[in-house]
Amino acid sequence: MAADDPRDLERFLNAQDGVIEAARRELRSERKRGHRMRFVFPQVEGVGSGRTSRRYAIGSREEAAAYLAHPTLGPQLRECTAIGNGTDGRTAREVSGAPDALNFRSWMTLFDAVADGSEAFGAALDRYYDERDEGTLRFLREE
Repeated sequence: MAADDPRDLERFLNAQDGVIEAARRELRSERKRGHRMRFVFPQVEGVGSGRTSRRYAIGSREEAAAYLAHPTLGPQLRECTAIGNGTDGRTAREVSGAPDALNFRSWMTLFDAVADGSEAFGAALDRYYDERDEGTLRFLREE
């Protein structure tokens, strides 16, 4: 971890390099093909149990805020969220794929909690779910 990157956000940049366009295509289509969403939309530690989920887990509210404020990661996150919000008539499962439909709620809950309230994350939650992800909210309360 570099001194100028104490939260190791570089891991997300490296993971997204060369695949962010594929992630955008997957969000627009109904054919999710991989686990790219876990490093485009990271979730809090302890929610995912797989190796990829653990590698790209967010460890604190501050790390989530740093991700959102990052000059590349933040705009890409907002863009991908807007794509997901712009898919008329589709469910969260159709947007993010079967295993990630619940994760999508966790992702949006995390970034809605650290954003200033004017973001599309809350809109995604309102559109696709009846409530925020309790596991993510508990993590944020307890950390």
